[in-house]
Amino acid sequence: MADEPSIVGAFQVHAEAAAMAAADAAADAAAATAAPGAAAPGAHPDGHAPGGHGHGHAHAPGALPGLVLAALGVVFGDIGTSPLYAVKECVTAPHGVQASPENVLGLLSLMFWSLSMVVAVKYLTFVLRADNEGEGGTMALLALVPENLRPKNKTHIGWIAALVLFGASLLYGDGVITPAISVLSAVEGLAVGASSLKPAVLPISVVILLGLFWVQKRGTAGIGRVFGPIMILWFLTLGGLGAYYVVKNPAVLAAMNPAYAVTFFLTNKWHAFVILGSVVLCVTGGEALYADMGHFGRKPITYAWYGMVMPSLALNYFGQGALLLQHPEAAANPFFSLVPKGPATYALVALATAAAVIASQAMISGAYSLTRQGVQLGFLPRVQVKHTSSETEGQIYIPEVNWALFAACMVLVLSFRESSKLASAYGLAVTGSMTITSIVFFVVVRERWHWSLAKALPLLLLFLTFDLAFLGANLLKFFDGGYVPFLIASMIFVCMAIWRKGRTLLGQEFKKRTRPLVEVLEELRTGKTAARVDGAAVFLTSSAEEAPPVLLHHVSRSKALQKVVLLVTVIPERIPRVPPEQRVEASLIADDFYRIIFRSGFMEDTNVPVLLAVAKAKLGLRIEPDETTYYLGRETLLATGNGKMDKVSETVFGFLSRNATGATNFFNLPPERVVELGMQLDL
Repeated sequence: MADEPSIVGAFQVHAEAAAMAAADAAADAAAATAAPGAAAPGAHPDGHAPGGHGHGHAHAPGALPGLVLAALGVVFGDIGTSPLYAVKECVTAPHGVQASPENVLGLLSLMFWSLSMVVAVKYLTFVLRADNEGEGGTMALLALVPENLRPKNKTHIGWIAALVLFGASLLYGDGVITPAISVLSAVEGLAVGASSLKPAVLPISVVILLGLFWVQKRGTAGIGRVFGPIMILWFLTLGGLGAYYVVKNPAVLAAMNPAYAVTFFLTNKWHAFVILGSVVLCVTGGEALYADMGHFGRKPITYAWYGMVMPSLALNYFGQGALLLQHPEAAANPFFSLVPKGPATYALVALATAAAVIASQAMISGAYSLTRQGVQLGFLPRVQVKHTSSETEGQIYIPEVNWALFAACMVLVLSFRESSKLASAYGLAVTGSMTITSIVFFVVVRERWHWSLAKALPLLLLFLTFDLAFLGANLLKFFDGGYVPFLIASMIFVCMAIWRKGRTLLGQEFKKRTRPLVEVLEELRTGKTAARVDGAAVFLTSSAEEAPPVLLHHVSRSKALQKVVLLVTVIPERIPRVPPEQRVEASLIADDFYRIIFRSGFMEDTNVPVLLAVAKAKLGLRIEPDETTYYLGRETLLATGNGKMDKVSETVFGFLSRNATGATNFFNLPPERVVELGMQLDL
């Protein structure tokens, strides 16, 4: 059994969670190394935001160019394909305005300043500095919130954690919608050149989505390096086409003056607010920059944005505006009108299709990062995390999340069948998450970095000026499809809250069943509780002071215990591979009672039997690894409703617990030598 951490590397290890299930041992052992009151990752002692690239672990020398290329193919796919539809949605029915010169300049001004303030200022300048050991996303902010702002009753998650969890859940909803709508809209572009292809749009979309999710196991680095060159060509095409029309009509650059955005609101009034629901399409994907920070680091993302993404997007939006100033009739599809009809149209459709497929990658990889953080923070059950790079720890693949997203995407694609029917759902999730990020970031800079109110409040108001305006405009589309991400987010949020409460109650229950290790050893030494028999037994734990409940349960039921007992703790390290001489530590607690510590890098499998063989050779332990028995606990939840959890919640918790990755697989234990001792519990 093992201790359940509060927040890994940030919170104290609480006494009431002294013994958790063995499947949580690795994460719990990492938490156990955190000193009480230690500063949270990402927070400097002087109260300032971290410097450097904001990544908690260094990249390999010479890796930066490759990471910049990979970031172009992963992080910026979503926001990089916004020119396909953002301007079009603003100047076409049902919500668009007439493509008059005043309206076009006003819309371009709104888009330019949205890109500048939301992406460049809010995220790249400020929010990306708030990292948790290099990881980003709303859950990283939760790790930076001081302990004193959390409820004393650990079965309650508190308003800050609830806000963060719902924000993260919204991103899961967006992660389902983004692949569905981007792939559908891209493939529908094929019908621009040949209407006869329209019946093939749906099956082609399904095949493309299957291929996209299938290649995820290759890792974001491999995918990014394949997608990166395509996205470079895409961004160069965006910038080149836009620059061509800007040169022809440079007057469009006047839209950089924010006065045109103000005039647009004064002229169109309520309609101007409604159209913000379409303007926000130019910044969808902005939250992915933060969520994907752990995959690549702050520096590669920043370099890619300023070096290529931002100039290309701005030029293309201004180019589409310049075209509309001369040819208002091009409003039906201003992007594809940038090229003459014929072969150039088909080439642009093909490139746009590839780019739009790539756009899905940002949300998929972001979902991986959020899931791992959720597991580390104790809000999600343990899943199988596969590291796909020895250069960057954050590059991961999670099969369970991958195929769950695929299944949800398939449901949306086959249900809605057209991207236009999904358009109303697009934007609500990401704007909701952006708003939550601003609020929690304010809490962090005030309480963790100790900024003055005079310094922090204006920044919050600036962020919320954009976030709340976009969120309000998208809420108007709630019943037209916006309920989809909200429904998905609500289900995930409920599961997170139930899991957290269930694990806390389970820890409290286990705590009641623990005893000081010194007492247990004394009883075993005198033979009062159990006879000692030949052999060796392994119990996974992270508590150095208390006997694991599974050990007590084994002794009380069998009245016997092996002569050699190993209390094993596995500590995951934030480096690819641990040097062999540092992987195994051991100390003698009492007669043939050993405390064993195994350290594993994030690119190494935690193979406990192999490590035991190393320990035997190195330390001369009197064990035979091939004959050692491993004891694990197995809890059966009764779900009667008589405990502190209601029957429905305990049933959901039981389902999640049964489907979490088990200790046997996680630690590569031989199933034929694993003994699971069951306990019936009513939480």
